[in-house]
Parts: sequence; structure tokens; C-alpha cells
Amino acid sequence: MKALVKTKADKGLELLDVPMPEVGPNDVLIKIYKTAICGTDLHIWNWDAWAQQTIPVGMHVGHEYCGIIEKVGSAVTEFRPGEIVSGEGHIVCGHCRNCRKGLFHLCPNTQGVGVNRPGCFAEYLSIPQSNVIRVGNKMSMEVASILDPLGNATHTALSWDLVGEDVLITGAGLIGSMAAAVCKKAGARTVTITDVSDYKLNLARIMGADRTINVSSGDSIAAARDEMGITEGYGVCLEMSGAPACLKDIITHSAYGANISLLGIQPGGSGIDWNTFVWKGLKMKGIYGREMYNTWQKMDAMLSSGLDVTPIITHRLPYTDFKEGFEVMNSGKSGKVVLTWSE
Repeated sequence: MKALVKTKADKGLELLDVPMPEVGPNDVLIKIYKTAICGTDLHIWNWDAWAQQTIPVGMHVGHEYCGIIEKVGSAVTEFRPGEIVSGEGHIVCGHCRNCRKGLFHLCPNTQGVGVNRPGCFAEYLSIPQSNVIRVGNKMSMEVASILDPLGNATHTALSWDLVGEDVLITGAGLIGSMAAAVCKKAGARTVTITDVSDYKLNLARIMGADRTINVSSGDSIAAARDEMGITEGYGVCLEMSGAPACLKDIITHSAYGANISLLGIQPGGSGIDWNTFVWKGLKMKGIYGREMYNTWQKMDAMLSSGLDVTPIITHRLPYTDFKEGFEVMNSGKSGKVVLTWSE
């Protein structure tokens, strides 16, 4: 089969013929129709320090996808060939303390599809049946291919009660922009989002943000608060950028007793005003992946009842044009890039 392979310890991927994946008794073989390029894939493409320490050279990558079941293992009872599916990209051990408590997303033995094991940028993918997510007939394959990052946005946002809250999101990347849509769908009074890119902020506005702030061009959170009448600060804050300055902005502009989700990975040595954190009685939750499988159920419910994330998909290409897809992602002038593997 064809697959996008990290063939050398350098920038880029190559389209090669690789062996078909094995299908164990509890596995499901999926014929891939649509895949989406993730920020993680961009790290792998660019071969940054994280990728160099994490990705096995010689493996094909990718973890956002939708396809149709081609074959099931002998012990699979829940799924059958012909069903449209996506999948949870974190393969957990099932026997550690957190797995036994039902906290599968916090399994310390997690293996990531397309990160620690062969991925979905290929004509076929094999994963355990426990990771397969059935896709309803009303959902397009394009939307189904971006459920993984939408799950990150959903987990980040729905960690707190949003009804009637003023929400501050720092970082208008793809997940931050989708989080804006989720917050509005879940009942937030207002959503304010910050970034340094007008392109990304415009996309966030399309996705539902009430107020966008370009912090590099003189616009300020304080001015936005005055304009929107948010006198006591934001009750829910979502840090999606990984920038220390953004986390400091959240501490400054959060309301007393506010709830904070931290999805962005802060660099080593970054810090905040812990005295203010304590005096304000703030709460902070680190976000990793999706809650398995509560987040998936909430996503499906929101999408079924009108949540529209299609504007986040800005580029559609055949998989053979993957280089163009990664180039436009690197330019910062795109939303999600979806690659078609089969019509």
C-alpha cells in the first residue's frame, strides 16, 4: 500500500510502498478515505527537537482520519465491514491504575497512532476494536477526519460549566478556533480570543468568537473587556498557544474563582504570578487528548444538534499533493488541510 513515511532524520516525508498492516484477533482494518494534517504532523515534517526524540525513522505517520472498515479480526464482535469509522488515536494498556479507574486518557503507557506506531497517512490502518469510533451517516467524511483535534477542543472547553460565562481563549490556532465554536454551542455568554495572526483571528471569528484581539498590533484584552462590559474578568480561560505571555494574560484577566484549562505546552522555565493565582482562588486543569470516551459522545451530540466546524477546513487535496498541504500549513495561512486517499 502507499503511505507517507519518515524515511530519514530530516525535514519532510516520502510517499512509498509499504507492507499492509497486520490484523490481529481484536483489530479492525480500515480503508482510509480522508486524513487531516495535524500540528503534530507538522512537527514531524519539520523534524524539530520533539520529533527527533519521539518519531521512529522509517515509520509512516498521521493520526486524523476517516475510512470504511475493510476487515475485522476473529474476535471482533462490535463492528463489521462496510461501516464508516474514525478512531481514538491513543492506544492504552488497559491494566494500569488509571485504566482500571476508567481514566484511559491518563494511561502512562499510551501508544500514539502515527507517533509511536504506524499511522493513518496510508491506504489502510489497523487499530484495536476498542479504539474504533463509528461515524453516523449524516456526518461527512471530512468532518469525521478532524474529530481528533475537535476532541481536544471539546475536552479543553467542556471541562467547565460554560453556561452564561465570559470565556477568554489565548491562541487562535485550529484547536483554539474550534474551541470558540464549542464554547458558544455550550452556552457561553461571550468568547474572546487572542493571537498574533490576523488570518487565524479571522478564522476564529468565522467559527464563532465574539471578539478577536491581535496582541501584536496594539489591541489589548483590557480594552476588549471594557468594550464588552466584562468588569470582573473572565470566568473560564482556555490557554491554547503554549506562549508564557498568554498564560500570564490569563492570570491577570481571569475573574476571582475562575477555571483555567491548559492545553498549550509551556516551555521549560516559564512561570506565573503564583501569589495572584492563590489570592484569586483560581483552578487550573492540564488537558491531554480526549476523555475516552465521554468526549467523543459529547462531540457527536453537538455535531448532531447543529455544531458546524466545516469552516475550519480550508484546503482539500489529493494525498499525492501532500507536499503542498504541508507547505500551506507551514505558511500559517490555512485552517485544516484534508487529504483524500480514496473517493
